[in-house]
Order: sequence, then structure tokens, then C-alpha cells
Amino acid sequence: MAMTDALSPVPSARRWWLPQGPAVQRAFFGTWTVGVFVFLYIPILLLVVYSFNDSKLNLTWVGFTTKWYGALFQNEVLLRAFKNSLIVAGATTALSVFLGTTAAWLLYRYKFPAQQLIGLLIFIPMVMPEVLMGTSLLVLFVTLGIPLGYGTLIAAHTTFCFPFVLVGVQARLQGLDPSLEEAAQDLGATPLKAFWLVIVPYLMPAIVAGALMAFTLSFDEYIVTVFTSGAESQTLPLKVYGMVRVGLNPQLNALSTLFIGITALLVIGSQIFTRKKTV
Repeated sequence: MAMTDALSPVPSARRWWLPQGPAVQRAFFGTWTVGVFVFLYIPILLLVVYSFNDSKLNLTWVGFTTKWYGALFQNEVLLRAFKNSLIVAGATTALSVFLGTTAAWLLYRYKFPAQQLIGLLIFIPMVMPEVLMGTSLLVLFVTLGIPLGYGTLIAAHTTFCFPFVLVGVQARLQGLDPSLEEAAQDLGATPLKAFWLVIVPYLMPAIVAGALMAFTLSFDEYIVTVFTSGAESQTLPLKVYGMVRVGLNPQLNALSTLFIGITALLVIGSQIFTRKKTV
């Protein structure tokens, strides 16, 4: 009896740090959640506010202005870097969607030797440290005599972006009804036509989500870009980091504010698109 009492759980002792009572616990966790969101989003809010600050040092509020946005659109260095980022991210997204969707379908539809090993190798770039990936790709390009530029940058970004598309498409394929493809072929569609007209529309929410993820990862990538970019293919993250090392620049606040707005619109648009496809 004494041993049973000694081994019996004591909730109050194990959770002494939690407030007692459902109402008090809800208030506690609600306050904790609000505190976490405040910690995460207050810096972003300050960045947006100070993008309209008339002070060049951005240390104290001087007055309201929009001149930094005008200066941003006249900064040829940043605009060229932004164009490079769009080119690289767009090409990376297209290749990642094609490779990720095709690989997911092949792994789902067909059985072949070493299938699990191939699937494992595909996921390695998702967990590999970026410094290691950038270094290994640089060694590969130098060994093969490939000059650094847009080609090497797109190839490097596609290497770690397409597995994210593959994961999303594979998850979507788990709920696929095999009779859809069979019904399309019974009605006269070829396997390729059935895939394009039946399977692809079903996979479209996962494809769009993977494309957005690939575009974001490529556009935002810094470490791998440092190792695999050339002089003419410098992307926006490289230029921004170089400007930040010199000192605070209000144009970067304006640039960040624009990207926050664009990101919010993309997220809202993807949610609306996904809900429509689901319904």
C-alpha cells in the first residue's frame, strides 16, 4: 500500500507551475500566446513604421515621409538585384514544380528497385546544412569547369527547393482515389491525358503551395547563393546584407515593408485558392 501511494501520480506536484482552475488556465495560456505574438510582430511593425520616418539614421522619429520609397525605386543596384532574384526564383519554381510533381507521381504510381533509397536521397537536401550544400555545389561546378552565374544559381536553388514540392504533392496523393485515373482511361483518355486532365487538377492545391514555398525559399536564400552566384547574378539578399553591414538604411525598411505586403497578399491568395479547390 505504501509502495502504491509512493508510485501514484501527483498532478499538483508535477504541474505546480500551472495556475489552477480552467478559467485561470485559459487566461494564462491566452496571455502567453498574446505575448509570443507581440514578441514576434512588434519588430515587424516598427520596421514598417520607420519606413515612413524622415530621419536618415532611423534612430528617432522625426516626421512622416514617403521619400524612401521614391529613392528605393531609383536605386539601380537594388532594382538590378531584385530583377536577378525574380529571374532565379521564377526559374527555380518552374523546375521545382516539374521535378517535384513528376517525382512524386512516379514514386506513387510505379514500383521499382531501390525506391525507398531514392526517396531518402531526395529528402537529404531538405536537412543538409546550407553551408555544406553551398560548398559541395561550388566544388562540383569548379570541378566541371562550369562558370558561376544564373545557371549554377538556378541549379543550386532547385536542388533544395524541389523536395518541398515533392513532399506536398506526395501528401496530396495519399488521398487520391485510384478509380479516377481508371475512369478517365475507360472513357478513352491516354495515360498522359488522364494525368494532365484528372490528376493534375486534383493535385493543384499542393502544387500551388509547393510553388509558393519554392519561390519563397529561392528568393530568400543567402548562404547557398554566396557560394554559387557570379558577379552578374548577385541577388537581392546579397545586396541587402552588404548594405546592412555598412549601416542602417531607410530604403531597406521601405523594401522590407513592400515585401511584407506582397507576402501577405500571396498568403491570402493561396488560402482563397486552396479553399476553392477543396470545396
